[in-house]
Amino acid sequence: MFGLFASQHTKTRRLAADWLELADKVFHYRRDVMGEAGRAELAEAAAPVRQALRDKADTAKLKLAIDGLERALRRHGGAHYPKSGLVENVEFFLVAAIVILGLRAFYVQPFKIPTNSMWPSYYGMTGEVFTAKADEPSAAARAARFVAFGATTRRIDAPDTGEVLLPLGGNGRGVVAFGEAAGRAWGVLPAKVREYRFFVGQRSATVRVPMDFDMDWVLRDAFFPGDSRSLGEIANDERMAGRLVEATVNTPAGAQRAYLLRTGKTVRGGERLLSFDILTGDQLFVDRVSYHFVRPKVGEGFVFRTGNIPDLARMGGDQYYIKRLVGVPGDELRIERPVLYRNGAPITGSPAFAKNAEEAERYVGFRPEGLFRDGATVTIGADQYMALGDNSANSLDGRYWGTVPAKDVVGRPLFIYYPFTKRWGPAP
Repeated sequence: MFGLFASQHTKTRRLAADWLELADKVFHYRRDVMGEAGRAELAEAAAPVRQALRDKADTAKLKLAIDGLERALRRHGGAHYPKSGLVENVEFFLVAAIVILGLRAFYVQPFKIPTNSMWPSYYGMTGEVFTAKADEPSAAARAARFVAFGATTRRIDAPDTGEVLLPLGGNGRGVVAFGEAAGRAWGVLPAKVREYRFFVGQRSATVRVPMDFDMDWVLRDAFFPGDSRSLGEIANDERMAGRLVEATVNTPAGAQRAYLLRTGKTVRGGERLLSFDILTGDQLFVDRVSYHFVRPKVGEGFVFRTGNIPDLARMGGDQYYIKRLVGVPGDELRIERPVLYRNGAPITGSPAFAKNAEEAERYVGFRPEGLFRDGATVTIGADQYMALGDNSANSLDGRYWGTVPAKDVVGRPLFIYYPFTKRWGPAP
């Protein structure tokens, strides 16, 4: 720790000891190929260094002895000495990779929040809309936002003049219809993306976003600013009022009949149709150790694997999910919107529970859906846990697919390390 402040003589003694250690390694690893003459030369070169260390010789004598040993090692070191820069770099990165993989597998694992099922406790990918072209960040600001927030830009211009119309039908994964297309993750790795198509006049414009991105939030903020309703509620109210537009539209699958939501926004060809940035989801470290020694506590963030949860495994295989732990073996749970009851009383253990119960600070309250529909009581079985999202209105959680087997529990979130927002710090 204090080597930086050590004297030159002390550093030289440490260096001499390191050279002796290397000489011993070469001697034992290569004694069968060096021959008797080589072994003798190496031993003779190492002897003055050993003697100088025993005699506590001055720095000059130590350096002279080290030089002699270094010459012998150059002749007989083989692959151990001298090493090329490439070999040293490869060894360094291999060791670093082994250490990182070990830490990740047994102690601390990095985890990225992909969706907004835990919003506003944790953020998944979110969109920031720019209502006017003048509000869009400059090139320098875009670079800074990319570094600080992982922000990537989407800029779409109108292909024609007319009102912007949004096709409805998100197949349960959003209000506005979209298709799947081949794209790239990190600009290199093949990945599927969502492709949205907007209609203006007689033409359409498209935008692609990651598969887990909640585009409905962006479209609500862009085309219905200030409206407190969700895009789904807006679309439903327009449908009930008979104000949707029914039309035949061209899609990648061919011409299809569709219902279009009128936005009330009229644009001219070439004008900015939609402008937003996608901000990366919270990235955090997960503690993989604690649950080997203590039981998970209700109210904690809760990371688990989905491979043994049938409904989730069918949809996405074995993945990592994060929710909040709301029930342990033997608990009885019930939801009376917006309150979640545990064993007959409003649940406690996390500030998110109280905020949901009060529908405060952007928490929307718990929704009695799936297993909890019509006031049903859910009892947690042995070696099982129940996990729900903090954003009950937008969370595919235990209400729909049941409980988490104890063997699939991974750990609890520790620290949000990126992006550099006000949420940076210990995980709630």
